Amino acid sequence: MAELVGLAAQFQSELPVTFTELELTPGQRVGLVIVDEVNGFCSVGAGNLAPRVPSKPISDMVNETSAVAKKFSERGLPILALLDTHEPDKPEPPYPPHCIRGSGEEKLVPELAWLEQDEHTLLMPKDCIDGFIGAFRKDGTNIVVEWVKKHQIETMLVVGICTDICVMDFVKTVLSARNHDMLPPLKDVAVYDKGCATYNLPQHIAREVNGVPHPQELCHLMGLYFAAMRGAVIVDRLIFADESSNGNGHI
Repeated sequence: MAELVGLAAQFQSELPVTFTELELTPGQRVGLVIVDEVNGFCSVGAGNLAPRVPSKPISDMVNETSAVAKKFSERGLPILALLDTHEPDKPEPPYPPHCIRGSGEEKLVPELAWLEQDEHTLLMPKDCIDGFIGAFRKDGTNIVVEWVKKHQIETMLVVGICTDICVMDFVKTVLSARNHDMLPPLKDVAVYDKGCATYNLPQHIAREVNGVPHPQELCHLMGLYFAAMRGAVIVDRLIFADESSNGNGHI
């Protein structure tokens, strides 16, 4: 976790988030979930909810996600990529139109486009903030439930954007579903700090656009805090045990 300043430092002092490392061992039943790392949320100027200017936390998140996903794919571990996707006539209040099907906003960012051809990756369009809810089909079956059962996932590692919105909502619902025996054999849900980010909306810009201020670093930390409060493990270091002996296993 990078050094915190201002409100974020005060938040961490009053409501501390505990960070830990996650060691991934050969044979471990682990799956990676990538939440909404699409153009509409990550590529500068790509849409109403895309960053207006380059954002280091977002670009760092994308690069970290790509590095982790490559390690998962190389090991034949399952990856689930959630893609925020909306129909033109079905808005998602309170947000302006975004990630409309066919606009390109709903596509993975260029750095992750390789996942579209990856044999270990399942792409899942979703039409709501909460990816678990968005995974329900009309017949009541659920894509996330099926993915966990198919791969017998015991540990779910979650990355993506926004830490305090789509990531947090997905995590809290998955944990509730796990607690109600809807996701066997899932045991643990981990959120990777370096693989997550949220957007920045300073007060002066929020006033101009009649929006709600959203300090990036503080809201990221708040998302991690509330995920932890629901039972998630917050991770700031990944160790791939099959590489650790040669010094290349740490992320």
